[in-house]
Amino acid sequence: MKAQFDILRTSRTLVLKELEGLTLEQLHIIPAGFKNNIAWNVAHLVVTQQLLHYKLSGLNCLCPDQLIEDYKKGTAATKTFTDEEFEEVKELLMGLPDTLEEDFNAGIFQNYTEYPTSTGFVLSAIENAIPFNNFHEGIHYGIIRAIKKCL
Repeated sequence: MKAQFDILRTSRTLVLKELEGLTLEQLHIIPAGFKNNIAWNVAHLVVTQQLLHYKLSGLNCLCPDQLIEDYKKGTAATKTFTDEEFEEVKELLMGLPDTLEEDFNAGIFQNYTEYPTSTGFVLSAIENAIPFNNFHEGIHYGIIRAIKKCL
């Protein structure tokens, strides 16, 4: 599993690198053909990882409930972050993979509620939820890169 945590950290470092040089205004632009913006995608990564790993394991998520409500699957980019709020999201983005690895190694993921994903893959344990989340993050990394090209 060590490699999976390394993949998650690397993926998030790449996402953060894509944000360099972009203004807060640019992060909130929804180009034609897209349904969300870069800021939404970044927050969505934080939220989805927490839901797939912690909530489905019956544990408390480590990000604010309001962030979950605003950026979970099926939501749209209707909110605008302040600089301070987006900095907090980026801190969660970069810090939560270490916490996940620590919690996994501590054995806190004892239960898991089976979850059929929209891709058709059924998550049944934390051991397959972690790699699936990495796949999900790769999709959104690609979307972030595509949106950036349209700015």
